Amino acid sequence: MHVLVVEDEAGLAAELMHFLKQEHYKCDWACNGEDASEKIAVNRYDFILLDLGLPDYDGLDLLQEARETEYEPAVIILTARGELEDRVKGLGLGADDYLPKPFSLLELKARMQAVSRRKFQVKSSVHEFHGFELDSTARTVSYKGQNISLTKKEFDLLHYMLLHKNRIMTRLQLTEHIWGNILEDDYDSNYIDVHIKNLRKKLSAHAPTDWIETVRGVGYRLTL
Repeated sequence: MHVLVVEDEAGLAAELMHFLKQEHYKCDWACNGEDASEKIAVNRYDFILLDLGLPDYDGLDLLQEARETEYEPAVIILTARGELEDRVKGLGLGADDYLPKPFSLLELKARMQAVSRRKFQVKSSVHEFHGFELDSTARTVSYKGQNISLTKKEFDLLHYMLLHKNRIMTRLQLTEHIWGNILEDDYDSNYIDVHIKNLRKKLSAHAPTDWIETVRGVGYRLTL
């Protein structure tokens, strides 16, 4: 998942980024509201971890901006502002959860997983599809018990398409998920086609992969 950490405390932000990257999340950091607003406008995030107490912006305004995007990222408010009024406003504007500071990173992980299950209607870390099995916790893919070796990007691509099953995913959306902030990173949109080709080759060695559909001129769709 692609996560935007909106936090003006550099030490806490670094701790969050380190922890989330260890948990295989792709992370961007915004140290103030202006930076966060720009990133939200140009990137597609699955999660936004939002501090309300920013020096230059009302965090609730950022929450409103996030809710006006077409992709509707999940938002967890992380803040020392524990007043009931702030909590009610944030949840009323569409925040998915609220975690007051200080908090445990393990609790944050558990809450993110709970929000993911609700958002993507995922009841387990193990996904079964067309005879294949993907375990998002162990980061493994297998077919009838036989392990299939995928690269990190191939696994992330398959998992992301599986979470968005039966939906057309554009090359831009897939690229942003794999490479993060495309305005800052060196990338080539053709890389997605190469990864899809390699993914199909590895999976088709075990069973047909016509369920990974090419939508000409747009992107790809994983059908179940």
